[in-house]
Amino acid sequence: MCAPEATNLSMHKQLPFCTLKKQSLNMEILSKIATNDKHGENSPYFDGWKAYERNPFHLTKNPQGVIQMGLAENQLCFDLIEEWIRNNPKASICTPEGVHQFRDIANFQDYHGLQDFRNGMANFMSKVRGGRVRFDPDRILMSGGATGANELIMFCLADPGDAFMVPTPYYPAFVRDLCWRTGVQLIPVHCDSSNNFKITLPALEEAYQKAKEEKINVKGLIITNPSNPLGTTLDKDTLKSLVSFTNQKNIHLVCDEIYAATVFNTPSYVSVSEVIQEMENCRKELIHVICSLSKDMGFPGFRVGIVYSFNDTVVNCGRKMSSFGLVSSQTQHMLASMLLDENFVTKFLEESSRRLAERHDKFVKGLEEVNITRFPSNAGLFCWMNLKGLLEEQSFESELKLWRVIIHEVKINVSPGSSFNCSEPGWFRVCFANMDDETVDVALKRIRAFVGKEGTKKPLGFKRWRPNLRLSFSSSKFDHETVLSPHSPIPTSPLVRAT
Repeated sequence: MCAPEATNLSMHKQLPFCTLKKQSLNMEILSKIATNDKHGENSPYFDGWKAYERNPFHLTKNPQGVIQMGLAENQLCFDLIEEWIRNNPKASICTPEGVHQFRDIANFQDYHGLQDFRNGMANFMSKVRGGRVRFDPDRILMSGGATGANELIMFCLADPGDAFMVPTPYYPAFVRDLCWRTGVQLIPVHCDSSNNFKITLPALEEAYQKAKEEKINVKGLIITNPSNPLGTTLDKDTLKSLVSFTNQKNIHLVCDEIYAATVFNTPSYVSVSEVIQEMENCRKELIHVICSLSKDMGFPGFRVGIVYSFNDTVVNCGRKMSSFGLVSSQTQHMLASMLLDENFVTKFLEESSRRLAERHDKFVKGLEEVNITRFPSNAGLFCWMNLKGLLEEQSFESELKLWRVIIHEVKINVSPGSSFNCSEPGWFRVCFANMDDETVDVALKRIRAFVGKEGTKKPLGFKRWRPNLRLSFSSSKFDHETVLSPHSPIPTSPLVRAT
């Protein structure tokens, strides 16, 4: 029998020495891609998901579990989708009404994708952008979700060791999507709250010149619009300045627009594809757009990612590469019928925007009741929450300490700003559209209990906490079972009673 290794391992559990030795031998015979840690998942962003998966909240089956507020999913309009499916049985090859098309759809489809699907996607993309720009179905490239689409465009545009600039804060999984298998580097363009996290030309120039000094070949700039995690949209002037900057440097501009249909308040959405129509002498061949149905319609499981490029060579090359991540023809077939239904798409987009606004307002109001501020937003499925007042000191170490308490004691999975490469500690992304109203109510009760009205009168800090914090509710008024029930109101913060 193997004795446990005595040293402190950087794992959740200590493993027997023989197991570690076996793992080491296995790594020696595997590829560098298979064994490296550049997938980016060793991050609090993904650790929070793991905490949820170990103890998932359920209103009746597990009311004391962790509430998942770290996942940006849009589950607010599933009833509209289900109604459409019931009314359109011919759209599926798995129904008596549609089974006659089974053989055609089950047979091999070329890498272009079904013509009706590409037509439907082009129409949907135009509709989301207010009909101000039209898209050519022949420029639509398919991939397995936005993850695959982002990697595909990197394979087309950059070689291993090349770099893309990206404004902060940015989506944590960009490290995986853009870099892991491609060998591309990310160069942060630091933005901060002093100017509302705006992307400025001086910041871009500084990042670009620093990369040049370090002999790094900059191939492009990637932006998210609407922003994840800020939930804001870029204005037309900013987009024009980014196009001009990349044109001047002769580098690519990749615009991740997977949240384009989640805009629920003014200002209205402006796409880079609209902006370049108005610019003279614009080099469109340097512009590429990433789209998806994962956020816009709430279909992450369908794995529908789209690369739309204005570059003919990228379209031709990307189509060949898409063979590694095609959308299934069955999914294409059903979605083609749905996306070509003009009345449904119009109704869906209007209702989705209305429901997102309603949920956003409800959640923000709940935060405001305990004086938690958040960054003003008009899009997305999340809030950028400011918890600087809860930090012992303005450091990322304190941010992670606070995050651990929120995960393990409050039992809400939120994502710390450091995982988004934010340059300031104390910001957290919290998602509000991936759950029902009842779960939102429970989450807000937990947040109110955590902060408490007393705590909001003066900043709560780690001075009241201890390294091995355990909540103790010995008072008969707050017995253990009652307090841990998320349905029970708690008039004061648990932190006040923590020992």
